[in-house]
Amino acid sequence: MAMARGLLLPLCLCWALSAGATERSGSPNLLVLLMDDMGWGDLGVFGEPSKETPNLDRMASEGMLFPNFYAANPLCSPSRAALLTGRLPIRNGFYTTNAHARNAYTPQEIVGGIPDSERLLPELLKKAGYVNKIIGKWHLGHRPQFHPLKHGFDEWFGSPNCHFGPYDNKAIPNIPVYRDSEMIGRYYEDFKIDLKTGEANLTQIYLQEALNFISRQQASRQPFFLYWAIDATHAPVYASKHFLGTSQRGLYGDAVREIDDSVGKILKHLQTLGISENTFVFFTSDNGAALISAPKQGGSNGRFLCGKQTTFEGGMREPAIAWWPGHIPAGKVSHQLGNVMDLFTTSLSLAGLLPPSDRQIDGIDLLPAILQGKLIDRPIFYYRGNEMMAVRVGLYKAHYWTWSNSWEQFSQGIDFCPGQNISGVTTHTQEEHTKLPLLFHLGRDPGEKYPIRFSSSEYQDVMEKILPVVQLHQDTMVPGAPQLNVCDKAVMEEVIQRRPW
Repeated sequence: MAMARGLLLPLCLCWALSAGATERSGSPNLLVLLMDDMGWGDLGVFGEPSKETPNLDRMASEGMLFPNFYAANPLCSPSRAALLTGRLPIRNGFYTTNAHARNAYTPQEIVGGIPDSERLLPELLKKAGYVNKIIGKWHLGHRPQFHPLKHGFDEWFGSPNCHFGPYDNKAIPNIPVYRDSEMIGRYYEDFKIDLKTGEANLTQIYLQEALNFISRQQASRQPFFLYWAIDATHAPVYASKHFLGTSQRGLYGDAVREIDDSVGKILKHLQTLGISENTFVFFTSDNGAALISAPKQGGSNGRFLCGKQTTFEGGMREPAIAWWPGHIPAGKVSHQLGNVMDLFTTSLSLAGLLPPSDRQIDGIDLLPAILQGKLIDRPIFYYRGNEMMAVRVGLYKAHYWTWSNSWEQFSQGIDFCPGQNISGVTTHTQEEHTKLPLLFHLGRDPGEKYPIRFSSSEYQDVMEKILPVVQLHQDTMVPGAPQLNVCDKAVMEEVIQRRPW
């Protein structure tokens, strides 16, 4: 319990600090820029050699870089649910019990979605007078009860799923696109995506939606929360005609260049309107780059092992930048261990609100790290489906289970770790290490290639610190009801007709 008290103390200090900041400056606007399958190694500031992200690199030089920032899951839907609830997917229900450690998300035929019992960030921000908009991919359920406008958002332009397809629109309809509650078209029909060339104008549409919303809110003088969740870097990757063929990295690089340009225009717009010092902006991604799609349709996780779908560093370590001129000192790097769930708690803190007290909140307030340079002692838990696969405490990471993907998938050419075969680590069967976890020092071995010897004093000393952290976590874990267990093709009938939700 001493460990638990040690972890809770900085949180109490956080609230005192953040409340003072809110009183001085009023409620700032909140802008979360969430990318889709973008990797840690896709930004020039993290070492991408082509240096094709000048605006994001500038954002980092003007703000704060987080090299130790994580997704809550190595897959899209659970990670997004965690961001908006501040809770691990195992708590908010975004997992399946159909198989052990199985990743799950919300394809068109899934029955489940975000439960009504969960309190989402936009719903809570309404208490502080915020106007909330989501642009892009929702991915928390297709059915009417899961619509974002029923969970705190005032406006929506985007889709309940990714831009998969095209489908035949009979047995399987193309994915719909919505403006608020009204379906206004479908991908590949009304919103064209050319799979041969990769040309699509969606990022430009999403950019204009963001600029227009920001302008309207500035004129109304109401604080806003804008969740810009675009998906150009998710396969099938796309870019607008102006950006096609402009990158040294092929079509994926074209998409990254267009995103970089769009982020630059959004930040410039905030400055032109004179509201940059009253707008907190955070850039990150939902999970690691999909190496299975690389290099043409996937990104880079830099020096880290494997990618999307796995709980190795490449699957969950994310690019992350905080930007708030006049508040965040320029050119800073924070070594705080962060997680997308922290955006929930940090946003509430900026709005002068406390998180719900009737449930376990896993996200922490990052403002002490951002504004004061104070580091908060906290672990990072790596979940895959219903299983805690690994934990990070300080610079050490202990794997309780290892698995890349099945032999059946691997034999069909599906490889989540291309060119990264590490014996006993990147296994194609689920390997249990709960009695003797595989331990890595991420400072000297970021690629998770060299497990620390079980017999070493280092292993013994570190595991003595990690074991009680894991024990406390497991003893107090109360899983939510799994929402991603059931698929039913009849669910797709609910989105075939052009009708309001």
